[in-house]
Amino acid sequence: MERLTTIGIRAAYLLFIIVFSFTATDCSDKCEETNYFVYYEPVYATSAEIKAAVKLEAPKQMSQLGRIYYKDGYLFINEAGEGIHIIDNRNPASPIQKSFLNIPGNFDLAIRGNTLYADSYVDLVAFDITDINAVKEVNRIERLFNNYTALGLMVSSDKGILTEWKKVESVHVQTTECNTIYQTWGGIFYQSGIAMSSDRAAFLSTKAAIAPGGSQTGIGGSMARFTINGNYLYGLDGGNLDIVEVTEQTSPIARNEIPLMWDVETLFPYRDKLFVGSRTGMWILDLQAPAQPVVLSQYSHLRSCDPVVVEDNYAYVTLRSGTECEGFTNQLEVIDITDLKNPNLLKVYPMTNPHGLGIDQGTLFICDGEDGLKAYDAKDVMKISDNLLAHYKNIKAIDVIPYQQVAMVIAENGIYQYDYSDIKNIKLLSQMPIVNH
Repeated sequence: MERLTTIGIRAAYLLFIIVFSFTATDCSDKCEETNYFVYYEPVYATSAEIKAAVKLEAPKQMSQLGRIYYKDGYLFINEAGEGIHIIDNRNPASPIQKSFLNIPGNFDLAIRGNTLYADSYVDLVAFDITDINAVKEVNRIERLFNNYTALGLMVSSDKGILTEWKKVESVHVQTTECNTIYQTWGGIFYQSGIAMSSDRAAFLSTKAAIAPGGSQTGIGGSMARFTINGNYLYGLDGGNLDIVEVTEQTSPIARNEIPLMWDVETLFPYRDKLFVGSRTGMWILDLQAPAQPVVLSQYSHLRSCDPVVVEDNYAYVTLRSGTECEGFTNQLEVIDITDLKNPNLLKVYPMTNPHGLGIDQGTLFICDGEDGLKAYDAKDVMKISDNLLAHYKNIKAIDVIPYQQVAMVIAENGIYQYDYSDIKNIKLLSQMPIVNH
């Protein structure tokens, strides 16, 4: 699950607009101080209230899309913090919205067999999707994501689970000494019982919790924080990796939690290895003992957002700049992983602002932000930039799943699907619009 940014955590009760005006009186050294506050207060819900809201509903308009997952002809699209859109994609030229699985506090998902696993704030919830028209909850591991609760600000034993931040505006007038000194360097400071921050953008980018045909396991996008390998589900919980056994699909069992690093972001399984993208590098974990992963190596790069995908002996990593990532690098890196204990950087290609990516039998798709979706013939990893197959500039692409000659793409303005059965003539199959609030 995604978490609060560092700034967001420190500024639990945020104030980002403060206007002070002072009026001195004629007969004293007193000043009238007017403070205009725009801040956020936490909103809590009980566990019972959250559980009661979980249900299958009629299709609804898509707006703020998160993770993308494909399984047996169906697309499962996360609506960040709200639940999962279920889409019949057996004909990708004409996808049909079937329903919406309402799950408060949902950001990630993965599927094994006929069981869908999703987070709901601190819980892991299992759903039976045998009948796609009658999806139902069958099990739950409560408070699995204890790093979420460890933040302290996220859960209160007497108030419940923090579900959102409510915007509050107020004006306060008081009389003070005219020589009162206020901190001017920005950052966090304490005044009148409220912790305040000057960083508005960092807070607005977070929410309460800000806080993967025919196979056993589905396929997730490169931005996934949940994934399944064999009989185990792996989920990022802050800087930790939670490990859940799903041998009995409807009876998940929490087996282990191992610390990685505070900045881990994405998971990508390949054979019996797990590739973990972080803001400062890529981790390679051996899953031969699936409940006890072993770190084989760590490849480091400049600080930047970092999803990773793998095919054969190469890992492909995109680095992008942005306020959340606090980096200034926008590029594709190709890493030789022939020796898993000693990954070696082979080639760097400049990009605009790359997000997710995917590869299928040498065809590499890169979601390059404002510069759209790019498809390359990557069979020669040293000449990728020379082999651009297609470039769709009209979309702000975020993540992609290329599978069986269909590239399923999440963009800011919709879901796009492309036929790449003829890699020299990639064609748009369909578009499903979303509404941006």
